[in-house]
Amino acid sequence: MRAIRTRSQDRILNLLKNIKQGISAQDLYIELRNHSQSMGLATVYRSLEALKLEGKVQVRTLANGEALYSLTQQDRHHLTCLQCGLSIPIHQCPVHELENELRSSHKFKVFYHTLEFFGLCSQCQETGDS
Repeated sequence: MRAIRTRSQDRILNLLKNIKQGISAQDLYIELRNHSQSMGLATVYRSLEALKLEGKVQVRTLANGEALYSLTQQDRHHLTCLQCGLSIPIHQCPVHELENELRSSHKFKVFYHTLEFFGLCSQCQETGDS
């Protein structure tokens, strides 16, 4: 069942289609203003939440607590350095089989999943050893 979208939600979806990486709600708010499609920051957050519940938008929370939003396209997996914030994408997925099993056994509609490993990148490890 497709939810009825508001004009604000449509504007956000259209902007996210042109952005190839995750973007914070605050930066999305600024981008909308720059494109003469101004809306309140609270409306941006409400629209993102509604789109997330519809499965159209996914959110990734970084180690510093910042949430990045993007269109739901593929599962995302990363190695994230807690010291410098470097985020390295992982291209293989070890949990697709588990996802399919859970979908079947729990009758759960999965929109996407994320897998994030937190630690120290090689450069921060070297810096810490000195």
